[in-house]
Amino acid sequence: MSKLGDLGARLHRGEVGYDFIGNRKIWYGLSVLITITAIVALAVRGLNMGIEFQGGAVFTTPKTDVTVSQAQEYAEEASGHDAIVQQLGNGSLRIQVGALDTAQSDRVRAELAKDLDVTEDKIAAELVGPSWGEQIANKAWTGLGVFMILVVIYLAIAFEWRMAVAALIALIHDLTITVGIYSLVGFEVTVGTVIGLLTILGYSLYDTVVVFDSLKESTKDVTKQTRFTYSELANRSINGTLVRSINTTVVALLPVAGLLFIGGGVLGAGMLNDISLSLFVGLAAGAYSSIFIATPLVADLKERDPAIKALKRRVLAKRAGAAAKGESADGTDAFADGTEAAVVGPRAGRRGRAQEHRG
Repeated sequence: MSKLGDLGARLHRGEVGYDFIGNRKIWYGLSVLITITAIVALAVRGLNMGIEFQGGAVFTTPKTDVTVSQAQEYAEEASGHDAIVQQLGNGSLRIQVGALDTAQSDRVRAELAKDLDVTEDKIAAELVGPSWGEQIANKAWTGLGVFMILVVIYLAIAFEWRMAVAALIALIHDLTITVGIYSLVGFEVTVGTVIGLLTILGYSLYDTVVVFDSLKESTKDVTKQTRFTYSELANRSINGTLVRSINTTVVALLPVAGLLFIGGGVLGAGMLNDISLSLFVGLAAGAYSSIFIATPLVADLKERDPAIKALKRRVLAKRAGAAAKGESADGTDAFADGTEAAVVGPRAGRRGRAQEHRG
């Protein structure tokens, strides 16, 4: 068995683990910091909306020795508007100029042909109206709203309302981080970006549901036992699915990274590049939120339930009594306050029993 597979099996059996729930305030603080940064970036810098949402014209030149800065200067002089120029993988240029109508587009195309010393028919021109982008944006918002409502309803029925709330917060968290990075870095928002954003919601939800399903199974009839608190079982669920989540994320990110870095570098900017960019950022954020945000939120909400509070008191009282008698508290590692030990390594209780057996 591989080392990673062996680690996954040991995590699933509870032989090793990390206290994700116990350290949840660290992850909450990090997420709050990232979210605030994203909101400030959106307020200050805004989003670099693509031509599909602003309207205007896109000119694609043949292979040329003209630099990006020179082409930008030519386009701005010809149009009187700001221009965005990208060099494609084959040496051609993609020149984007907003707020142009058909007549203006034809004039700018003719001027660019002269400046670049090519015939006018060699420059491809595409005119986009702002109403089309507005329709796409409205449909995206509608789809997002319907998706969120269905997610909450499904999770509330399949699991419980606390998990539905936690999953919804995690999804909003993923979207905020992705949009914030777009604003900070200045990535262009295109139709491909919208498609990528809607796609990552499904992946993020899948990863979260995997952990929730494990949590639901491990906490069945949780109040009928006195070995573990709800938070400890939630922590075991995260550890038990940790390797699976990592494997799923890596497998998903590798082809996306290929599209983004290799495809984008060789083929240049395009719809696939726009989609892969949002996917890469969103998949990483979704994996993070599924492990560090969603389940800890469920544990926080659940620990407010009177029955779960009573369970925690019974568990801690039992451990305190066992500690006073010098006995082991049912084989679970615990600190003095009864919380599960946040260690990566063999369980102390297991080691102690093994040593007694050898003795």
